[in-house]
Order: sequence, then structure tokens, then C-alpha cells
Amino acid sequence: MKRLIDFLIALTALALLSPIFLWVAYKVRKNIGSPIFFLQERPGQDAKIFKMIKFRSMLNATDKEGNPLPDDQRITPFGHKLRSTSLDEMPQLINVLKGDMSIVGPRPQMKEFLEHYTPHQMRRHEVKPGMTGLAQVSGRNHLSWEEKFELDVRYVEQQSLWLDFKIMFKTVKVMLKKEGINAPDQEVGAARFSSKNISNTTLSKNR
Repeated sequence: MKRLIDFLIALTALALLSPIFLWVAYKVRKNIGSPIFFLQERPGQDAKIFKMIKFRSMLNATDKEGNPLPDDQRITPFGHKLRSTSLDEMPQLINVLKGDMSIVGPRPQMKEFLEHYTPHQMRRHEVKPGMTGLAQVSGRNHLSWEEKFELDVRYVEQQSLWLDFKIMFKTVKVMLKKEGINAPDQEVGAARFSSKNISNTTLSKNR
């Protein structure tokens, strides 16, 4: 039932939001260039790797040695605005249609995290990752990483269609109020991890 609901919601959302989707794609191409999408490998259910899709928000600028410049030097004003509205996440509806993701579930993190999770934290991979989740409507980036992962496991233990719809409703509220979306989010910068305790080092958001 959850898979059917995910598919119908993603299909309906893509149809209704197609004008916005096309407009954002055009603006990304105009302001940042090709490619329009940013694909990154993330662990999904049972830690199976899939390619998560996002709209690009950063330039492919490098230094003289060919190394990517720091995030704050590559993100454009348009890219920053794109992130602040969470519109860069819209292409993940395609991941939902493909079955890689769910509308609601633990947010997919970097695959480098896998070897550093505790057995308890690994339980977040018992379900499909989501476009939104319990952590995202419970404080999002104001939470420590330990708190986020604890909420992810709590979702796994308490998941139900009622909880999913409750989280969806709260997600709309969070997005409209822009609560907790200004802090960095997913991607690893120079974070250090421990097998017992994932560091609360600042992580930079996906490109």
C-alpha cells in the first residue's frame, strides 16, 4: 500500500508541478549551466546504493590543481535561493517513481556514513529513504546528527500510513515557514566519523 501511495503522489506531484519543474530546469541551465541535474550515490533500503537526483546549485569551479573550490565559492545566488526553497529536491520525485525512495522515510545520507553507523543507527536502512522524514519536521538542521539518526530509527519502529501523512502535512508547514532550512545539510565536507559516535561536524549541503 505504501508503495502505491508513493507512486500516485509522486506522479500527481510531477504532473501538477511540471511548469515549476521546467522553469527551475531552465533557470539552472541559464544560471549554472549543464548538466541540469546533480546525481550522487546514496545508500537506500538495505544499504543498496542508488543515484539520488537533485537540481544543481553549484558551479563546477576548480583551483589550479583541478580540485573543487570550497562550497561557498561555488554556490551562486540562484543556487542559494534554490536550496532555501527546497526546490532543488524536486527531482527526487523521479527517484520515488523508480522505487529508489519513498515520499516519507529517513533522508538518504552520504555512503561514507555507512561504515561509521552503530548497529542501532543502521536500522534507518530497514526502510526506503524519503524525500522528507521525522527528523525534517522535528527540527531538521537544528538537531545534532545523533538526534537525527535517533528520530530515523524511531520512524522505522513506528512507521504507519497515518504517521506518513502526518509528516507530509508538517513538511508543508516547515517549507512554508522555512524552518531550519538555512543550516548546511547533507554532504560531507571534511567531517570525521567515529564508529560509536558520528561527529556533529558541520556538513555542507548537496550540490
